[in-house]
Amino acid sequence: MHTNNDAETQADIQILGKIDEFFNQFNIATFLHRCGIKKRHGHSVRSLIMAIFTLPFLEKNFFRGIVTNDNISFGKDAAYELLKGSRSNWRRLLLTIGMKLYHFLNRLTDDDRESVLIVDDSPYDRSRSKSVELLSRVWDHSNGRLVKGFRMLTLCWSDGASCLPLDFSLLSSSDAKKRLCENRKSMDKRCCAWQRRQEAVVKAPENLETMVKRILAAGVQAKYLLMDSWFAMPATVTALSKHIDVIGMVKKTSKIHYGYSGRPMDLKAIYRKLKKSRGRAKILAFAVVTLKDGPPAKLVFVRDRRKKDWLALISTDINLSNEDIVRIYGKRWDIEVFFKMAKQHLKLAKEMQCRDYDALVAHTTIVFMRYMFLAYQNRIETDNRTFGELFYACCQEVSDISFVEALYRIMTLAGNRLKTLGSYCEKTASAFFDAIIEAALQGTGLLENRKLVSNF
Repeated sequence: MHTNNDAETQADIQILGKIDEFFNQFNIATFLHRCGIKKRHGHSVRSLIMAIFTLPFLEKNFFRGIVTNDNISFGKDAAYELLKGSRSNWRRLLLTIGMKLYHFLNRLTDDDRESVLIVDDSPYDRSRSKSVELLSRVWDHSNGRLVKGFRMLTLCWSDGASCLPLDFSLLSSSDAKKRLCENRKSMDKRCCAWQRRQEAVVKAPENLETMVKRILAAGVQAKYLLMDSWFAMPATVTALSKHIDVIGMVKKTSKIHYGYSGRPMDLKAIYRKLKKSRGRAKILAFAVVTLKDGPPAKLVFVRDRRKKDWLALISTDINLSNEDIVRIYGKRWDIEVFFKMAKQHLKLAKEMQCRDYDALVAHTTIVFMRYMFLAYQNRIETDNRTFGELFYACCQEVSDISFVEALYRIMTLAGNRLKTLGSYCEKTASAFFDAIIEAALQGTGLLENRKLVSNF
């Protein structure tokens, strides 16, 4: 039993060491101060944030890790007061840390790989709550019913290998009749908390354009914005295409029309007019359409593997091939992985029960920071390019070796290996290697260098 406790203690120390290194490397304490997240009492903000940040990694919740934990030097009041601060700019903190990580990860991304922004929303469930600020009834797409809580509109950046949540908004209902509680906190209308509450009662498409503009203005370079059918309405696509090309799934409904063959038509009518691919082709057809008051767009119809039906994707980049549109849209799955990870393992909406809207925003920001930490750790442990100059020096060394030299080295090693086996026949080995060399050099135009390779 003592051995198990020691092992757990060593594991905890290792985790805390990595988190501390993460905080130091990305100057999080400095960013906390710059974003107005300052201490109110004797404890440093860094120590408070660190204590909350590490809870799921140590398998503790807010109650056991903060409220009843006698091993920390501050009480629950200090933690709650920090989270409830109305002048704390949590959005700026998340974006600042995200930009530091973005610049780190972007160096590891190949130029021919498309970096994308991904937008989606997910229910922030508070079904057991009664008096949380701006609590409302929101639609849960996965369950097909109304639940009490918020819609968590999230914007992520992804390069296909790592995903970074850069911005979010906890949305209440824009319909006052569906809101169960209103704003009850007195504050200056110029502060961040007031602005957050104002955007919480605005519809998602209006918030989305503002979020995309804010991310792009910060310096994030992304080729496409990916979205599902809940956002890919013609008006939304038109508005967003002014800032970035859009790729999204579109709904099959008779209420939405696109310009095709000189007149407005719904998606099913367009599909019926197109010539379909034969056989078991994954891409069935495509068409270039126009959006009302917007740019031309390409519709790509793909086979639905789940049932005998089809799905449709839209892209405002009409020069993109059909296959690339489907491939790039597949990166949207990264945000689904993020939502699952945040809710099941990083304790989003489950770790603490608080009625203050600012505290909900603060805690959600910390959960997003936890995911950034995991994305960073995963990348540095799996991507050799994180070795920095050593990696590029090795790449340069490999690129400097010509095909002939590389083949020569391989054949030399093979010959030496055969000699150590004790059954080496010079004549047989020579004939064998000659056959391999001729086959390898046949289509390269390098047969004149055959003597160089054979001279071992």
